[in-house]
Amino acid sequence: MQISIYLFSLLILLALIIGGGIVWVVVMRLHKQRAERILQEAQESADKVILEAHKTKKKELREADSILEKAQQDAEILKQQKMIEAKEYALQLKGELEERLADRTAQVQSRETTLQQLEQTLTARTKQLEDASSDLEHERKQMAQQEQLVAQKQEELNAAILSQQAKLEEIGGLSATQAREQLIESLRLEARDQAAAYTAEVIEEAKMNASQEARRLIVATIQRIATETSVENSVSVFHIDNDEVKGRIIGREGRNIRALEAATGVEIIVDDTPEAIVLSAFDPVRREVARLALHQLVQDGRIHPARIEEVVDRVSKQIEEEIIETGKRTIIDLGIHGMHPELVRLVGKMKYRSSYGQNLLQHARETANLCATMASELGLNAKKARRAGLLHDIGKVSDEEPELPHAILGMKLCEKYKEKPDICNAVGAHHEEIEMETLLAPIVQICDSISGARPGARHEIVEAYIKRLKDLEQLALSYPGVVKTYAIQAGRELRVIVGAEEIDDQATETLSADIAHKIQTEMTYPGQVKITVIRETRAVSYAK
Repeated sequence: MQISIYLFSLLILLALIIGGGIVWVVVMRLHKQRAERILQEAQESADKVILEAHKTKKKELREADSILEKAQQDAEILKQQKMIEAKEYALQLKGELEERLADRTAQVQSRETTLQQLEQTLTARTKQLEDASSDLEHERKQMAQQEQLVAQKQEELNAAILSQQAKLEEIGGLSATQAREQLIESLRLEARDQAAAYTAEVIEEAKMNASQEARRLIVATIQRIATETSVENSVSVFHIDNDEVKGRIIGREGRNIRALEAATGVEIIVDDTPEAIVLSAFDPVRREVARLALHQLVQDGRIHPARIEEVVDRVSKQIEEEIIETGKRTIIDLGIHGMHPELVRLVGKMKYRSSYGQNLLQHARETANLCATMASELGLNAKKARRAGLLHDIGKVSDEEPELPHAILGMKLCEKYKEKPDICNAVGAHHEEIEMETLLAPIVQICDSISGARPGARHEIVEAYIKRLKDLEQLALSYPGVVKTYAIQAGRELRVIVGAEEIDDQATETLSADIAHKIQTEMTYPGQVKITVIRETRAVSYAK
């Protein structure tokens, strides 16, 4: 049974193999038929493509032939155009070259003509030089002959002179040297007499002309100025709206007025004069500070010691600014440039000073204009003369070295601030305290005298009064520890403010006695002088 099963399985396997082979043969045949069909279709498609390619090739060949033919035609046309352009350019270039050649030819011909002319000129000049050389040689020969002739004549003349000299010596009994000395002495005496007479005549005429010219010059200079008389007072009047303001200015127990007097150095007189307060001080700057400070305090309404000090300090700065502005305006008005700022400040300070009652700035401007006028008349530098005239009294407003005369002090200031030497000399010599070195110095001296000698220009009494008060203040300032001094009540009281750190309360009494003794021994004054020494101690703290 197993064998039968085996045979059966073998038969089935054989049947499967045969069936598979039949299927494979069928499949292969189907694939072959399909492949042949596909191949045939591909062959047909290829034939079509080849046919189309042949058609396209023929068409493209025809188009290429057409393009090539057209390109050949275009190239031929372009070739013809380029040939025409080349011919035209060649003709143009030829024309330009011909023009250049013609210009060059003309230039060469012109140069040849010029060279020919130069050659002709050179030939003519050469001939002239040859002729001149020939003439010069001829003249040289003639000069040599004349020199020989002159030398011969000179020898003959010398011989004749010697012969005549010998005869004269024999006749006169004098040698040639003695005769010459007598003749020279005679001529010298005669010339000296004539020169002395002529010199005396010239000197007399010069004196007469100089006197006339000086009078004419001074009169002409004076006629060119016209200024009013100037009388300075030592008091200013401060007007108020009503008398109630006086009480506020005085303050409780007089503390406000004392603070104002201490801060400004001005005596404030409150009397029965209605609606007026008198400010008395010889220094106009102090009076102006006090006047402006009072004006601001009254307008503001707050009048107490602290406010007074604040306002006085601010007004003092305003006055200082006004002084500088006045100095600048003055030098601009006079046409002066390049002056040192400190000299400009001192010029402005002249506005608040007076000399014998005459305002010092007005006097300086007047002198400057007079100097410029006189210098112009004399043919000198008018600008330099105007500058010297403006600065001639600058020493009167300086606080440096008060023991020096104002002219010398002014000269030192000018030297310090680089003014020119002739201006410095004119400032220092206008009172003849040093020697005058240039014409500028006498001009400044004369014009200073003209300005001060006008009727009504000055008052000697005021100047002496101010000098006495200044000397009084300077005397007290010479003591150590003294900070400020104020002469008030026309010099009858001297207030001395001292530093609290340097002088104690006991020393103030000694100081006042020393000052009083020195005033008695060194100064002349009417009546008596009260010396008040003020020592003030302040303690200041700030709440933050």
